[in-house]
Amino acid sequence: MRRLWYNLFMEMEKNQRKRLIIISIYAAILIAIIWGIFSLFRPDETCQDGIKNQNEEDIDCGGICAKCQKITAQPLTTGEGGIIPGGSSGAYDFYGIVVNPNNIYGANRFRYALKIKDGSGAVLEERKGESYILPGERKYILETNIRPSSGAPSGYEFTVSDVSWVEFKSYYEKPDISIVNKHYSEISGGIGFSEATGLLKNNSPFDFELIGIAILLKDSQGKIVALNPTQMRTVKSKEERDFRAFWPNRFPGDVRDIITQVEVNIFDSQTFIKQFSAQ
Repeated sequence: MRRLWYNLFMEMEKNQRKRLIIISIYAAILIAIIWGIFSLFRPDETCQDGIKNQNEEDIDCGGICAKCQKITAQPLTTGEGGIIPGGSSGAYDFYGIVVNPNNIYGANRFRYALKIKDGSGAVLEERKGESYILPGERKYILETNIRPSSGAPSGYEFTVSDVSWVEFKSYYEKPDISIVNKHYSEISGGIGFSEATGLLKNNSPFDFELIGIAILLKDSQGKIVALNPTQMRTVKSKEERDFRAFWPNRFPGDVRDIITQVEVNIFDSQTFIKQFSAQ
Protein backbone atom coordinates (compact mmCIF):
# COMPACT_ATOMS: atom_id res chain seq x y z
CA MET A 1 0.00 0.00 0.00
CA ARG A 2 2.84 2.28 0.88
CA ARG A 3 4.50 1.56 -2.43
CA LEU A 4 1.31 2.44 -4.26
CA TRP A 5 1.05 5.82 -2.55
CA TYR A 6 4.70 6.52 -3.26
CA ASN A 7 4.30 5.76 -6.98
CA LEU A 8 1.18 7.90 -7.12
CA PHE A 9 2.99 10.80 -5.47
CA MET A 10 5.94 10.52 -7.85
CA GLU A 11 3.61 10.46 -10.86
CA MET A 12 1.83 13.60 -9.68
CA GLU A 13 5.14 15.37 -9.11
CA LYS A 14 6.31 14.34 -12.58
CA ASN A 15 3.13 15.70 -14.16
CA GLN A 16 3.45 18.95 -12.25
CA ARG A 17 7.02 19.40 -13.53
CA LYS A 18 5.80 18.79 -17.07
CA ARG A 19 3.09 21.43 -16.66
CA LEU A 20 5.60 23.94 -15.33
CA ILE A 21 7.92 23.27 -18.29
CA ILE A 22 5.06 23.68 -20.78
CA ILE A 23 3.88 26.91 -19.10
CA SER A 24 7.43 28.27 -19.15
CA ILE A 25 7.78 27.47 -22.85
CA TYR A 26 4.48 29.19 -23.68
CA ALA A 27 5.44 32.22 -21.55
CA ALA A 28 8.78 32.49 -23.33
CA ILE A 29 7.06 32.29 -26.73
CA LEU A 30 4.54 34.96 -25.68
CA ILE A 31 7.29 37.30 -24.45
CA ALA A 32 9.21 36.77 -27.70
CA ILE A 33 6.10 37.63 -29.74
CA ILE A 34 5.38 40.77 -27.70
CA TRP A 35 9.00 41.89 -27.98
CA GLY A 36 8.95 41.26 -31.71
CA ILE A 37 5.80 43.36 -32.16
CA PHE A 38 7.25 46.13 -29.96
CA SER A 39 10.52 46.11 -31.92
CA LEU A 40 8.62 46.19 -35.21
CA PHE A 41 6.57 49.26 -34.32
CA ARG A 42 9.04 51.03 -32.01
CA PRO A 43 10.16 54.33 -33.57
CA ASP A 44 13.81 54.64 -34.42
CA GLU A 45 15.97 56.55 -31.98
CA THR A 46 16.87 59.88 -33.56
CA CYS A 47 18.38 63.23 -32.64
CA GLN A 48 14.94 64.86 -32.82
CA ASP A 49 12.81 62.53 -30.67
CA GLY A 50 12.95 64.65 -27.50
CA ILE A 51 14.44 61.75 -25.51
CA LYS A 52 17.91 61.28 -24.08
CA ASN A 53 18.88 57.97 -25.67
CA GLN A 54 21.53 56.47 -27.96
CA ASN A 55 24.79 57.85 -26.56
CA GLU A 56 23.55 61.43 -26.20
CA GLU A 57 25.03 63.72 -23.53
CA ASP A 58 21.75 65.54 -23.18
CA ILE A 59 18.36 65.42 -24.90
CA ASP A 60 19.00 65.23 -28.67
CA CYS A 61 22.54 66.55 -28.46
CA GLY A 62 26.04 65.21 -27.89
CA GLY A 63 27.38 61.79 -28.85
CA ILE A 64 26.28 60.94 -32.38
CA CYS A 65 24.04 64.04 -32.45
CA ALA A 66 25.07 67.65 -32.83
CA LYS A 67 27.26 69.13 -30.16
CA CYS A 68 25.35 70.35 -27.11
CA GLN A 69 25.14 74.10 -26.88
CA LYS A 70 26.59 75.40 -23.67
CA ILE A 71 24.68 78.28 -22.12
CA THR A 72 26.97 80.84 -20.54
CA ALA A 73 24.32 82.78 -18.69
CA GLN A 74 25.12 84.94 -15.71
CA PRO A 75 23.49 83.56 -12.56
CA LEU A 76 20.26 84.90 -11.12
CA THR A 77 20.72 87.17 -8.15
CA THR A 78 18.44 88.23 -5.31
CA GLY A 79 17.76 91.86 -4.47
CA GLU A 80 15.93 93.66 -1.71
CA GLY A 81 13.32 91.84 0.33
CA GLY A 82 11.45 92.05 3.56
CA ILE A 83 8.92 90.66 6.02
CA ILE A 84 5.79 92.67 6.76
CA PRO A 85 2.58 92.11 8.76
CA GLY A 86 0.18 89.87 6.85
CA GLY A 87 -3.50 90.07 6.11
CA SER A 88 -4.61 88.40 9.35
CA SER A 89 -3.56 88.38 12.99
CA GLY A 90 -0.30 86.55 13.67
CA ALA A 91 0.53 86.18 9.97
CA TYR A 92 3.32 87.72 7.94
CA ASP A 93 4.02 88.28 4.26
CA PHE A 94 7.36 88.15 2.47
CA TYR A 95 8.60 89.83 -0.68
CA GLY A 96 11.91 89.24 -2.38
CA ILE A 97 13.35 90.31 -5.73
CA VAL A 98 15.01 87.98 -8.22
CA VAL A 99 17.10 89.65 -10.94
CA ASN A 100 17.95 88.14 -14.32
CA PRO A 101 20.98 90.05 -15.71
CA ASN A 102 20.81 88.24 -19.08
CA ASN A 103 19.24 89.86 -22.13
CA ILE A 104 18.97 86.72 -24.30
CA TYR A 105 18.40 84.07 -21.63
CA GLY A 106 15.26 83.45 -19.62
CA ALA A 107 14.53 80.67 -17.16
CA ASN A 108 11.45 78.51 -17.68
CA ARG A 109 11.96 77.25 -14.13
CA PHE A 110 13.97 78.07 -11.06
CA ARG A 111 13.52 77.01 -7.47
CA TYR A 112 13.59 79.30 -4.47
CA ALA A 113 13.86 78.66 -0.75
CA LEU A 114 12.83 80.98 2.06
CA LYS A 115 13.79 80.62 5.71
CA ILE A 116 12.18 82.91 8.27
CA LYS A 117 14.42 83.43 11.31
CA ASP A 118 14.18 84.91 14.79
CA GLY A 119 16.70 87.25 16.42
CA SER A 120 19.05 84.40 17.33
CA GLY A 121 19.07 83.00 13.79
CA ALA A 122 16.83 80.04 14.54
CA VAL A 123 14.53 79.05 11.69
CA LEU A 124 10.87 79.66 12.52
CA GLU A 125 9.30 78.77 9.18
CA GLU A 126 10.38 77.56 5.73
CA ARG A 127 8.81 77.98 2.30
CA LYS A 128 9.89 76.51 -1.03
CA GLY A 129 8.55 77.14 -4.50
CA GLU A 130 9.16 77.41 -8.23
CA SER A 131 8.85 80.29 -10.63
CA TYR A 132 10.09 81.54 -14.00
CA ILE A 133 11.77 84.72 -15.18
CA LEU A 134 12.06 86.52 -18.51
CA PRO A 135 15.23 88.00 -20.04
CA GLY A 136 16.39 91.11 -18.21
CA GLU A 137 13.51 90.88 -15.75
CA ARG A 138 13.49 92.10 -12.17
CA LYS A 139 10.77 90.05 -10.51
CA TYR A 140 9.04 90.07 -7.15
CA ILE A 141 8.49 86.72 -5.43
CA LEU A 142 5.69 86.84 -2.87
CA GLU A 143 4.92 84.44 -0.03
CA THR A 144 1.83 85.23 2.01
CA ASN A 145 0.19 84.10 5.26
CA ILE A 146 3.41 82.91 6.91
CA ARG A 147 2.74 81.81 10.47
CA PRO A 148 5.96 81.26 12.47
CA SER A 149 6.01 78.32 14.82
CA SER A 150 6.98 80.58 17.72
CA GLY A 151 7.95 84.18 18.25
CA ALA A 152 8.13 87.06 15.79
CA PRO A 153 10.38 86.97 12.72
CA SER A 154 13.47 89.11 12.75
CA GLY A 155 15.26 88.12 9.54
CA TYR A 156 15.22 85.79 6.57
CA GLU A 157 17.34 83.85 4.10
CA PHE A 158 16.20 83.84 0.48
CA THR A 159 18.03 81.80 -2.18
CA VAL A 160 17.47 80.61 -5.76
CA SER A 161 18.77 77.40 -7.35
CA ASP A 162 18.27 74.80 -10.13
CA VAL A 163 17.87 77.34 -12.91
CA SER A 164 16.71 75.93 -16.28
CA TRP A 165 17.87 78.40 -18.93
CA VAL A 166 16.22 79.03 -22.29
CA GLU A 167 17.95 81.03 -25.02
CA PHE A 168 15.94 83.56 -27.02
CA LYS A 169 17.69 83.37 -30.38
CA SER A 170 15.41 85.87 -32.11
CA TYR A 171 14.08 89.24 -31.00
CA TYR A 172 12.27 89.01 -27.68
CA GLU A 173 9.38 91.26 -26.73
CA LYS A 174 7.59 91.07 -23.41
CA PRO A 175 3.79 90.51 -23.67
CA ASP A 176 2.08 93.87 -24.08
CA ILE A 177 -0.05 94.00 -20.95
CA SER A 178 -0.48 97.20 -19.00
CA ILE A 179 -2.18 98.33 -15.80
CA VAL A 180 -3.75 101.78 -15.53
CA ASN A 181 -6.13 103.66 -13.24
CA LYS A 182 -4.49 102.31 -10.10
CA HIS A 183 -6.19 103.49 -6.93
CA TYR A 184 -5.88 102.74 -3.23
CA SER A 185 -8.40 103.66 -0.54
CA GLU A 186 -9.38 102.72 2.98
CA ILE A 187 -12.84 101.24 3.44
CA SER A 188 -15.26 103.24 5.56
CA GLY A 189 -18.52 101.84 6.78
CA GLY A 190 -17.93 98.37 5.37
CA ILE A 191 -16.10 95.12 6.00
CA GLY A 192 -12.32 95.19 5.81
CA PHE A 193 -9.62 97.85 6.08
CA SER A 194 -8.65 98.85 2.55
CA GLU A 195 -8.53 97.94 -1.13
CA ALA A 196 -6.52 98.58 -4.28
CA THR A 197 -8.16 98.64 -7.69
CA GLY A 198 -7.00 99.04 -11.26
CA LEU A 199 -7.62 98.25 -14.89
CA LEU A 200 -5.65 95.59 -16.76
CA LYS A 201 -5.33 95.99 -20.55
CA ASN A 202 -4.30 93.09 -22.74
CA ASN A 203 -2.86 94.94 -25.73
CA SER A 204 -1.21 91.83 -27.16
CA PRO A 205 -2.52 89.65 -30.04
CA PHE A 206 -2.94 86.74 -27.64
CA ASP A 207 -5.74 85.38 -25.48
CA PHE A 208 -4.23 84.34 -22.15
CA GLU A 209 -5.51 81.55 -19.93
CA LEU A 210 -3.88 82.98 -16.79
CA ILE A 211 -2.39 86.35 -15.84
CA GLY A 212 -0.97 86.95 -12.37
CA ILE A 213 -0.83 90.37 -10.74
CA ALA A 214 1.36 91.20 -7.75
CA ILE A 215 0.25 94.35 -5.90
CA LEU A 216 2.63 96.06 -3.50
CA LEU A 217 1.85 99.19 -1.47
CA LYS A 218 4.60 101.67 -0.57
CA ASP A 219 4.71 104.49 1.97
CA SER A 220 6.15 107.98 1.45
CA GLN A 221 9.66 106.64 2.13
CA GLY A 222 9.36 104.00 -0.58
CA LYS A 223 9.04 101.18 1.96
CA ILE A 224 6.69 98.30 1.15
CA VAL A 225 4.02 98.11 3.84
CA ALA A 226 1.53 95.63 2.34
CA LEU A 227 1.18 93.23 -0.57
CA ASN A 228 -1.40 91.03 -2.20
CA PRO A 229 -1.29 88.71 -5.23
CA THR A 230 -4.30 88.06 -7.46
CA GLN A 231 -5.04 86.29 -10.75
CA MET A 232 -7.16 86.75 -13.84
CA ARG A 233 -8.31 83.88 -16.01
CA THR A 234 -9.22 83.82 -19.70
CA VAL A 235 -8.21 87.34 -20.67
CA LYS A 236 -8.83 87.88 -24.37
CA SER A 237 -6.79 89.94 -26.81
CA LYS A 238 -7.56 93.69 -26.56
CA GLU A 239 -9.72 93.04 -23.49
CA GLU A 240 -9.78 95.39 -20.51
CA ARG A 241 -10.56 93.99 -17.08
CA ASP A 242 -10.95 95.57 -13.63
CA PHE A 243 -9.14 93.96 -10.70
CA ARG A 244 -9.32 94.43 -6.95
CA ALA A 245 -7.07 93.49 -4.03
CA PHE A 246 -8.50 93.50 -0.50
CA TRP A 247 -6.88 93.87 2.95
CA PRO A 248 -9.18 92.73 5.78
CA ASN A 249 -7.03 94.08 8.64
CA ARG A 250 -5.25 97.35 9.32
CA PHE A 251 -1.50 97.42 8.66
CA PRO A 252 1.06 100.02 9.78
CA GLY A 253 2.16 102.72 7.37
CA ASP A 254 0.66 105.41 5.20
CA VAL A 255 0.22 104.30 1.58
CA ARG A 256 1.52 106.70 -1.05
CA ASP A 257 2.23 104.50 -4.06
CA ILE A 258 1.00 101.31 -5.72
CA ILE A 259 3.43 98.98 -7.51
CA THR A 260 1.99 96.29 -9.80
CA GLN A 261 3.75 93.40 -11.48
CA VAL A 262 2.12 91.43 -14.30
CA GLU A 263 3.12 87.77 -14.68
CA VAL A 264 2.55 85.76 -17.87
CA ASN A 265 4.33 82.44 -18.23
CA ILE A 266 5.30 82.53 -21.90
CA PHE A 267 7.27 79.29 -21.41
CA ASP A 268 4.04 77.32 -20.87
CA SER A 269 2.10 76.72 -24.08
CA GLN A 270 -1.12 76.32 -22.06
CA THR A 271 -0.86 79.99 -21.10
CA PHE A 272 -1.81 80.99 -24.64
CA ILE A 273 -5.38 80.27 -25.70
CA LYS A 274 -5.24 81.85 -29.14
CA GLN A 275 -3.23 84.24 -31.27
CA PHE A 276 -5.00 86.59 -33.67
CA SER A 277 -3.47 87.57 -36.98
CA ALA A 278 -3.20 91.20 -37.88
CA GLN A 279 -6.06 92.33 -40.10
